[in-house]
Amino acid sequence: MKLPESVRQPVALKDDLVAGVTTAVMLIPQAMAYAILAGLPPVVGLYASIGPLVAYALSGSSRQLAVGPVALLSLLVLTSVSAFAEPGSARFVALATLLALLMGGAQLIMGLLRLGFLTNFLSNPVLAGFTSAAALIIALNQLGPLLGLELPGGHNVIAIVSAALRRAPEVHPATATIGALSIAALLLCARFAPRAPRALLVVAASTIAVAALDLGAGGGGVAVVGTIPRGLPAPSLPLLEMEAVVALLPVAIVVAMVAFMESLAAAKAVARRHGDEIAPNRELVALGLSNVTAGFFGAYPVTGGFARSVVNDQAGAKTRLAGVVTAAVAAVSVSLLAPLFTNLPRAALAAIIIVAITGLIDVSEVRRLWRVKRGDLVLLVLTFGATLALGVVPGILAGVGTSLLWFIVRSTRPHFAILGRLPKSGAFRNIAHYPEAETIPGVLVLRIDSQLYFGNVGFLKTTLRKLLADSKERVHMVVLDAGGINQLDSSAATALVEIALDLSKRDMRLVLANVKCPVEVVLQRAGVLRECAMFLSLDEAVRSAGGACQSVASPDA
Repeated sequence: MKLPESVRQPVALKDDLVAGVTTAVMLIPQAMAYAILAGLPPVVGLYASIGPLVAYALSGSSRQLAVGPVALLSLLVLTSVSAFAEPGSARFVALATLLALLMGGAQLIMGLLRLGFLTNFLSNPVLAGFTSAAALIIALNQLGPLLGLELPGGHNVIAIVSAALRRAPEVHPATATIGALSIAALLLCARFAPRAPRALLVVAASTIAVAALDLGAGGGGVAVVGTIPRGLPAPSLPLLEMEAVVALLPVAIVVAMVAFMESLAAAKAVARRHGDEIAPNRELVALGLSNVTAGFFGAYPVTGGFARSVVNDQAGAKTRLAGVVTAAVAAVSVSLLAPLFTNLPRAALAAIIIVAITGLIDVSEVRRLWRVKRGDLVLLVLTFGATLALGVVPGILAGVGTSLLWFIVRSTRPHFAILGRLPKSGAFRNIAHYPEAETIPGVLVLRIDSQLYFGNVGFLKTTLRKLLADSKERVHMVVLDAGGINQLDSSAATALVEIALDLSKRDMRLVLANVKCPVEVVLQRAGVLRECAMFLSLDEAVRSAGGACQSVASPDA
């Protein structure tokens, strides 16, 4: 029985308050850690956890999606903006804020123009290869703060690993101990107390330990976060240098699509549990507003995070009010609790990042593609390798380019089958898969499983020519099963006329069967049906051959 509205609203409000606070407890330490990963001061991560969340709550379509800084975007910010400024510098912060504004503008325009379908070009194998490589790069970039070493950053994993091995004797014992204990605590909590705020517990315990034992930079040499400015950011216009805008705009578009894909996947995963519907174009607009807000309030790019969204949902979030509560808790933390983070060791934040991104390494997808479609596995491996070798943005562009090229190659060489009739049922099937299927004497029955267009008509002509040349008996009719042809362009229609005329010169007929209405319209307009016959079924087409085929009366299945 449904509760009355007056009763259900207070229940939902209570659930949203609990969920909002719970998610904030997870978000605050992650936001600082991800900001450091992005080459930004920790407070920028906290700024990204306030205004953008409110903007999404006012415009999004998911009731449980938790928006904020994420590891993947943080790495993208580091690798893209570091080409123009030194990480940690004032200009670097300004450019990261500008990137958020450009990214938000791109998402807004895409959403308003209903261009959410463009993300279909980011196939699952490409995303899996990209995120797995990015996760490995993120983890290796945290080796320095985890061990107390000065290591090179960026995407060159070989340089990072070799530098770490070379400088292994210089590992700072206290820093490495904090890092190791933090990782152990996070993993143990995940295993035995999954609902516990493990990131916050690690932050609190490590901060207290560093302060109590005087392990900070002034005493034991453990690198700490240091002073975090108190107070909320004032709205301001980010840096708008034309040169910077032109340089960052292509990166912003790529990052906008990657961020949207990650957010949409998280939103749909949570929505399925409640039978909710997610509106992709509305999500684009909402994320765009969130990132524009980030740009005006000194933050950096944000998107929906999978892990935090799951936590938000499991904590009982019923409406987007939970996101507003999370933002309020983050605002209070910046305004009142900032001094408590002064002795927070960077090794603990590095541990939080490493443990959080392990889920991005998708080994299960590799196993699944090996079993289901090994061609897609090649795309995954190529994207993975390109991301490690070239960097995160070139890597995903290489993956998208490779998948588009592969699609073009496959569409220009479509699957085809020679059909024969099954003795018992009379159905026509591919003789390569059904050895018992019997070919019709004097008739070549060919099926093309693709649209016919200018890119593959040459393949059709070459294939037909080869099949006729290799035939061991005289062929007097070619039947083209058009059931798999959904579209036909003018080039393909012209090619069919040429094929029909060429066959006619050699005393052969071209016959079409199972033609769909949209294709038939093109055939009629192009005059193809003046050169060849058309039948509703393969059975009728084959019987029209006469002679040895006249006795065939089994219906086509």
